[in-house]
Amino acid sequence: MTKPQAAVLKISLSSESIVSAKVDMPARLLAGTPVLILAHGANNDLDHPLLAALASYLSTEAQTMVVRFNFPYSERKAGAPDPAPVLESTFKRVHDYVLDELAGPEAPLFLGGKSLGGRLAAELLSRGEEGEGLLATGLVVLGYPLHRPGHPHSLNLEPLRRIGVPSLFCVGSRDPLCDPELLRPVLARLQHPGRLYVVEGGDHSLQRPGAKDDFTGVCAEVANFIRETVGHTS
Repeated sequence: MTKPQAAVLKISLSSESIVSAKVDMPARLLAGTPVLILAHGANNDLDHPLLAALASYLSTEAQTMVVRFNFPYSERKAGAPDPAPVLESTFKRVHDYVLDELAGPEAPLFLGGKSLGGRLAAELLSRGEEGEGLLATGLVVLGYPLHRPGHPHSLNLEPLRRIGVPSLFCVGSRDPLCDPELLRPVLARLQHPGRLYVVEGGDHSLQRPGAKDDFTGVCAEVANFIRETVGHTS
């Protein structure tokens, strides 16, 4: 098998701000090769093991291009995330760069991310173009922050208010920020009902005891979701 191509990029946000991105490409790019843009979580960056594993798997096994990127605060190695407008404008700038420079003219585009990044992707999809958000073929969320630890009765549902495309939410059964059984009925009520994949024993990063950085099941589920979604929309 031909080894997938990989590239490290710098994307300009302004004359004074640049963020890093990594692109995992299939060995053969077609006009309709799917693209997944992945944003990282609050306390990590584009090299988080889950994101790296998913990017490698999808480019190798699922003929999908994956673009991971840093937010400005992670590029600076700062502790706290940027304000919401900065996070949103960064995601949108990366989205525009992907469409202009990387994606084929017929490429199905998926948005996604881990925790903070997944919530942000959902928020931008819920807004749509008319609300200065984004359009996409599908949504992939890895560890949705549904509630604060110990506060399962106060749910963060606003970013999910208008998800009208197929979506996949991968959550751990031990996630202190997302009880899968609380998320399940939420996904069933989405404008386009969402799909839930539970990693038994998994935490908020989908890590399992005794299986550090083994994300094979998650990667296979995301690959199947992308294939099925593209098949239904083509």
